Amino acid sequence: MTDASENKGLDAQGEVGVVIVAAGRGARAGQADGPKQYQRIGDRAVIAHTLEQFLSHPKVGPVVVAIHADDRELFERAAGAHAGRVLAVIGGPSRQASVRLGLQALRERAPAKVLVHDAVRPFVDAGLIDRTIEAIGEHQGALPSLPVADTLKRESADGMIEETVSRAGLHAAQTPQGFPFWPLLAAHEKAHHLGKTEFTDDAAIAEWAHIPVKIVTGSPDNFKLTWARDIAMADQRLSSALPRFPDIRTGNGYDVHAFEPGDHVTLCGVAIPHDRKLSGHSDADVGLHALTDALLATCGAGDIGTHFPPSDPQWKGVASKIFVEHAAKLVRERGGRIANADITLICEAPRVGPHREAMTAALAAMLGIAPERISIKATTNEKLGFVGRGEGIAAIATASVIYPGEVPA
Repeated sequence: MTDASENKGLDAQGEVGVVIVAAGRGARAGQADGPKQYQRIGDRAVIAHTLEQFLSHPKVGPVVVAIHADDRELFERAAGAHAGRVLAVIGGPSRQASVRLGLQALRERAPAKVLVHDAVRPFVDAGLIDRTIEAIGEHQGALPSLPVADTLKRESADGMIEETVSRAGLHAAQTPQGFPFWPLLAAHEKAHHLGKTEFTDDAAIAEWAHIPVKIVTGSPDNFKLTWARDIAMADQRLSSALPRFPDIRTGNGYDVHAFEPGDHVTLCGVAIPHDRKLSGHSDADVGLHALTDALLATCGAGDIGTHFPPSDPQWKGVASKIFVEHAAKLVRERGGRIANADITLICEAPRVGPHREAMTAALAAMLGIAPERISIKATTNEKLGFVGRGEGIAAIATASVIYPGEVPA
């Protein structure tokens, strides 16, 4: 048992120790990744966020974390690089017992002041830590809190409202709670010696031990993660705030089809009268085939033959718009947004210009994007090669797709 006479006095610039309580089971928040302090928010464990707030604070010295005996590996994995900067001790069967053991681990350093914080309050900020430290006196503790805003009701034994309780002067306590080190340790040791285990926070022990505690302004953001929905809300908050790398992808496609006897060609979804047609298993729309490959390339989904093999009779003679619409659907299922589609048709004939507007409208409908995001161009091959000899038509397509950004590792 520590005697209060061990109080070394409190210099305003004295060292500040921290005890973080992380030995609870947290069953109410679910057990997806273990107790709630180890569940992930913003792509890291709750406790990692909490540790970072204290370890990065310029006024904080030694940090002790009270963990459950079964959680050593969980803690080291969750804390990551922070694990080597703190002292992890095995906590007790209650919060009160864990704090006492954490304080005992700080005896050798004997900081002038000590902060006690719940691991599951990851949104504590530097301003709140500062306010709490500054309010600690030689014989005085500090409690961050917020005035109670809700109307309070007392329930009777039969589940009915017994009375409305005045909220005047009532505050909801938060952590970190700060105290002069030796008086707090002495109070915990005395309570343990007397078998008093009913205290739910350190301000209650201080009150019992006649240590005055000053109220300082808490923070609405410094809420305790208790339920599964709290974890989900915290994750959403942090995930939306994380910087993300832009993820703009460009895919290319190329296709070529030879002419055969016929009376029209289909290009970019539009039938154009011609003295021949293009040979292919479907309608041989060379522009749409190239665009399909370009779209699939942006999400690593293979090529047109992967999804519509020419050996499959069900695709014989079908309109190639179904290929493009399928590729666009795959892009959107992966979170992609088509920003631009650009197709160049390479042929000596037929003339594409008179049909460009109809082609653009057809593509806008297939892709679900505005016409100004679509470009259709045509060029000849200057009488060179198979295109120059009028043996077929080639097409080059480029698609730009914006995918959700990735959080940096």
